[in-house]
Amino acid sequence: MASPVPDMAPPADSPANERSQSPRSQHSEGGVQLHSAEHWAQLAETDPVQDDGDSAVGDDAASSTASITSSILEYRTIHGRTYHSERGSAEYWTPNDEHHNESMDINHHLLSLSLEGKLFLAPLKDDIQKVLDIGTGTGIWAIDFADQYPNAEVIGTDLSPIQPTWVPPNVAFEIEDCTEEWTFKPNSIDYVHMRYLYGSIGDWHALLKEAYRACKPGGWVESYEASAMMESDDGTVTEKCAINEWGKFFIEGGKKLGRTFTILDDDLQRKCMEEAGFVDIQTWDLKAPIGGWAKDDRLREIGLFAQAALEQDYEGYVLYMANMVLGWSKEEVSLYCAQLRREIRSGKFHPYYRQRVVYGRKPE
Repeated sequence: MASPVPDMAPPADSPANERSQSPRSQHSEGGVQLHSAEHWAQLAETDPVQDDGDSAVGDDAASSTASITSSILEYRTIHGRTYHSERGSAEYWTPNDEHHNESMDINHHLLSLSLEGKLFLAPLKDDIQKVLDIGTGTGIWAIDFADQYPNAEVIGTDLSPIQPTWVPPNVAFEIEDCTEEWTFKPNSIDYVHMRYLYGSIGDWHALLKEAYRACKPGGWVESYEASAMMESDDGTVTEKCAINEWGKFFIEGGKKLGRTFTILDDDLQRKCMEEAGFVDIQTWDLKAPIGGWAKDDRLREIGLFAQAALEQDYEGYVLYMANMVLGWSKEEVSLYCAQLRREIRSGKFHPYYRQRVVYGRKPE
């Protein structure tokens, strides 16, 4: 089977896209150790890395078929950023405000570029009837899918009702915690799509078992996840730089919360699909550069969007883990993010992050 992005093969110093049947980890995500917050404060005063000043990147709450109580809309506020309310055992680490939602939509676009405009890789039928998008976020994937398949019923679920009100008539959004028992009938869904759930799932085995139960015989589940670590193949990302530190916030914070970020290294998507009973499982590994350093035109475009997503909300990504879980102050988080921004804008580093797409079929 050919790669879904066959003409994205980069030069030797750029990330590659590849299909694999087993994980190929070039960086172990275990045993990480964070530098102290004081380290980044001191580095800000002495570090010679400076950006050139010319960076390459320069709704209403939706109604739901679930009962939305006032408590759901009473978002937590952490240093001026809003997070979903604590509903049951649910806990999520990124803000749900407009500032961060724009970053998520940029990420949607860069993933679309990586997949040559595809919204999925599983071999779905043209007459697909019912689709479930778990962790729908802003709802952008569900809306795009509904536009492409107007005869399909598309349901997006999330912890927060942050999706737009004006959507295609075949889209509905529901408030649901995917870590609890799903409310959908057994054997009722043709396709379950889930994306970027890292750090929010305590039991991936239970998650995929729920997906299996909801899928019709012959139905598909497809999972998109990413590594928290930023890496390089040319040695430009070292232990001393802020870029290397990025993923450690999430890995260490995830350990404390009991919600892993090492999904790729642990090969959880494939393993849990197999355990749940899915067959015909396929795995695709992708690398997304960060910044405009890649020589390949398409990879460079992907890298610019990846940088734009980060530029939109550096602090929003890391604030919860660094402040609420690891005990950093807001000022210390800001100093770290400023150093990270300088490094990425400098063009002296060639970071990328790994992504993995895994899909499987429920036997008929």
